[in-house]
Amino acid sequence: MAKSPEEEHPRKAFGWAARDTSGVLSPFKFSRRATGDKDVTFRVLYCGICHSDLHMLKNDWGYSTYPLVPGHEIVGVVTEVGSKVENFKIGDKVGVGCVVGACHSCNNCANNLENYCPKSIQTYGFKYHDGTITYGGYSDIMVADEHYVIRIPDNLPLDGCAPLLCAGITVYSPMKFYGLDKPGMQVGVVGLGGLGHVAVKFAKAMGVKVTVISTSPKKKKEALEKLGADSFLVSSDQDEMQAAQGKLDGIIDTVAAMHPLAPLLGLLKSNGKLVLVGAPEKPLELPVFPLIMGRKTVGGSLTGGIKETQEMIDFAAKHNITSEIEVIPMDYVNTAMERLRKADVRYRFVIDIGNTLKSN
Repeated sequence: MAKSPEEEHPRKAFGWAARDTSGVLSPFKFSRRATGDKDVTFRVLYCGICHSDLHMLKNDWGYSTYPLVPGHEIVGVVTEVGSKVENFKIGDKVGVGCVVGACHSCNNCANNLENYCPKSIQTYGFKYHDGTITYGGYSDIMVADEHYVIRIPDNLPLDGCAPLLCAGITVYSPMKFYGLDKPGMQVGVVGLGGLGHVAVKFAKAMGVKVTVISTSPKKKKEALEKLGADSFLVSSDQDEMQAAQGKLDGIIDTVAAMHPLAPLLGLLKSNGKLVLVGAPEKPLELPVFPLIMGRKTVGGSLTGGIKETQEMIDFAAKHNITSEIEVIPMDYVNTAMERLRKADVRYRFVIDIGNTLKSN
């Protein structure tokens, strides 16, 4: 007979979970495994809210399991380490991102690409090696194999760096892989939201000239003056878009909603690259003619491996990069989800788990 979430493991845990596709979160008692030889246990202090949390809560992608405790932008302080843990000690500032397990035997794992492992285990809503379901960071404690734990440098504030564990690596990885990180390059960022604003910060730190492409003229001042973008295009302004034709070496497209790709392809130079990192619910239409005429590339990218995630966090610490955040208490989370659905956040919600998650 299957055990309840509260009885599966020896360590009592508490968080907020959705029970069905309504996506409504409420207090939830469950359990975490005991600290294994290679495990790191930490007290969760902050957890970012990712747009994918909203999709998972509503089962938009069709593979959610309930009860579901979301959260894969998790940071806190180590409280216990296993006997064979080599890289962490009690008191360290650490984080866990989108992946907590993989096969460690495939080609992707051998190349530090655990995120692309066919057997990768996501931080919540997936079956772990022991057969139990993983629960995310909207909770008081986290236990993870040290391989999947990221060290947070002391100069990074935990609340502001939490979203980097998903949003940060999701834009950093494609910039590196597709060669859009070279000083002086012209790179566009589509969408100035949770991913987009971080993409601007990373690109500027790499020495890239950044053009923000947005549907909202209201974001121009913030993009240019606060985030340091070099130029701004309103995607619905045909004159602006026409004047910028053929100017960009690459584009990072962060939009998670339906939108046309043809105007973006027109902004690329010959050999330019359009990289999709947003995940719309429905397929986008891909016009082939502009690809052929300019030998252009459309690609995609999904977060990054653990080694690259650590590299990204260290780069962020060196250049003082954090997310622009709105810190919220745990009991505000359902309101925050509604606001996120309306894109009413600038630019990332972060839950103050340490001070506001109350088990009573």
